[in-house]
Amino acid sequence: MQTPPAGTLRAAPEEILVSTVDYRVIDGVAVITLNNPPVNAIDQGIRAGLLESVGRLAADDSVKSAVLIGANDTFVAGADIKEFGKPLPPPTTIESLSAMEASPKPIVAALAGNTLGGGLEIALAAHWRVAVAKAKLGLPEVSLGIMPGAGGTQRLPRLVGGAKALDMILSGTPVNGTKALELGIVDELVDGDLLAGAIAFARKIVAEGRPLRVTSQLQDKVANTDPAIFADAIKKNEKKWKGLLSPYKIVEAVQAACTLPFAEGAALELKVYRETQASPQRKALTYMFFAEREAAKIPDVPRDLKPAPVKSAAVIGAGTMGGGIAMSFANAGIPVKILELKQEALDAGLARIKGNYATSVSRGSTTQAQMDERLGRISTTTDYAQIGDADIVVEAVFENMEIKQGVFKTLDGVMKQGAILGTNTSTLDIDQIANVTKRPQDVIGMHFFSPANVMKLVENVRGAKTSPEIIGRTMAVSKQIGKVPVLAGNCDGFIGNRILAAYGRECDFLLEEGATPWQIDTALQGFGFPMGLFLMRDMAGLDVGWRIRQYREQFRDKNQRYSPVGDRICELGRYGQKTGAGYYKYEGRNATPDPEIEALIVKVSADLGIERRKVSDEEIVWRVLSVMVNEGAKIVGEGIAIRASDIDVTYVFGYGFPRHQGGPMFWAEQQGLDKVLAKIRAYHAEQGDNWKPAELLEKIVAAGKSSWKDAV
Repeated sequence: MQTPPAGTLRAAPEEILVSTVDYRVIDGVAVITLNNPPVNAIDQGIRAGLLESVGRLAADDSVKSAVLIGANDTFVAGADIKEFGKPLPPPTTIESLSAMEASPKPIVAALAGNTLGGGLEIALAAHWRVAVAKAKLGLPEVSLGIMPGAGGTQRLPRLVGGAKALDMILSGTPVNGTKALELGIVDELVDGDLLAGAIAFARKIVAEGRPLRVTSQLQDKVANTDPAIFADAIKKNEKKWKGLLSPYKIVEAVQAACTLPFAEGAALELKVYRETQASPQRKALTYMFFAEREAAKIPDVPRDLKPAPVKSAAVIGAGTMGGGIAMSFANAGIPVKILELKQEALDAGLARIKGNYATSVSRGSTTQAQMDERLGRISTTTDYAQIGDADIVVEAVFENMEIKQGVFKTLDGVMKQGAILGTNTSTLDIDQIANVTKRPQDVIGMHFFSPANVMKLVENVRGAKTSPEIIGRTMAVSKQIGKVPVLAGNCDGFIGNRILAAYGRECDFLLEEGATPWQIDTALQGFGFPMGLFLMRDMAGLDVGWRIRQYREQFRDKNQRYSPVGDRICELGRYGQKTGAGYYKYEGRNATPDPEIEALIVKVSADLGIERRKVSDEEIVWRVLSVMVNEGAKIVGEGIAIRASDIDVTYVFGYGFPRHQGGPMFWAEQQGLDKVLAKIRAYHAEQGDNWKPAELLEKIVAAGKSSWKDAV
């Protein structure tokens, strides 16, 4: 029988369909196809069908080998995440893979598209593996707070060695087929039709009489692993892993692979996998997985809308933010022009960009070739006429309404029709900016976070007249440049900075009541924030916030409580890291508590007639998180955020909220919305109207409900 043309599967007459697994015979080779659209996720049908197909293979005298391949242009993208945390009907994945490995006939896994998580574990249990160069192979479970649980930590080290396996599993970063061949995961690359190439490989190994190569029995690579790598990995990542469980369990399991027989290592892997599966972190990280994807769904943007592609971009402003935004476009393969009115500003901006890329090259995260290629996509101009044909323009000038309005009046006259007109503002009214143009429907906020080429979040802000098409295109291009987009409504501070203002206010009040900046920062870091509020302020520069407060003083309700601590610090010329002193004093970037600031705070308390008291770390965490939740509930209730989970995505990807805690709104659900409301009511009675409970939260609790979704 001849091999069928690419893209076809011609089956023998005895073809049967086993659940979502298809068993066929082509050219004397059994072809077992995993077919569970869209990504062949492992569920009960795949597990049972695979086990039954392996049994059929053993009994099928017409074949001497098998190819295991995925339908839908991919192998297997992992386990069905919807089954996480639930009892699974038999058989287990481990039973199916044990049967594969025990097959008396060689099984060749043919890999294309995504071979991730449980998908790679299936492939590792095959006797041989072939792949296309662009296949993606990896074990990304750590990002969900779990770890491989079907032999991944035991079989991968036997193919690539303990050090490389540890790196792959701890990072969760996939490798392509070419790299997988180099590492030893894959035995051959297929150039052309994968099925035909895999069948040819299967026939070849039978013709050559190669013995079965059972991954779990391989020992050379694990025997040669340096035992010191495990302690070194923990020491190196202790700070990064603070509060996490799965990375430590991964180290434990890979170490077992290198020191124990396979059966004992596999038993340990299953034990620690179950520990991670049962952990609150797994629940939070799985929630975040879905929340990130949900944030991209905008109810009034038609699902069938196909946004026009963005093929060229322009950025107004070559400062730190403008340069970072330009790098984001260039890194994604989109040519970008940076505009400044003065050549020296352009030169300085371009030098800064080159310096950023050079730093990445020195760290090994970017190659020199990539740097040269990306720099080649960045051009500069001082002439607005030169950017008129861009598909998107992002204004990133000084945070001043008059300046931004002037830029948009000019853009209105030069940009082509249909271009996205984006403004990188963190607080300003989008409608006031849009209304100086004749096309407010094309104007949208694009709030990037510094450094823009690194930070993942883009808070896209719709104005009153922003069109659904522009929203759809902006969300799409945000993802295209590697960002996590969230759509916000137009209000002071939008989602992120509005909540930041609320919890910053409470931190300031806690200072007056008895806490110190370093106590508050330590408490927040203990919860999981990578940096406390006051360290973050010092890093950003205190003068920026001071200027904003000075501007807003004319609008502030003088009857509301206001903390002057930050103003007093700025009046001393202490602007944070850049001046060597702020809330902390600095040697380079190293911060140390400053008795002078503690004395200043004590004096402010005395001036205000506030009797200082002992403030516990627990009170700090509860007060900060409760005000975040209350403000978040107001934001959802007002329609500024589409859903509560959008607030969590904003805070995890833009403000350092620990991902394994799931975001403030998720945290509140885990504590109990009724318990959080009780805290908010107590603070309301004690602190005044700043703590007035959100109507949405009151409504949900009054109805006896426990989830933000219950308000819908």
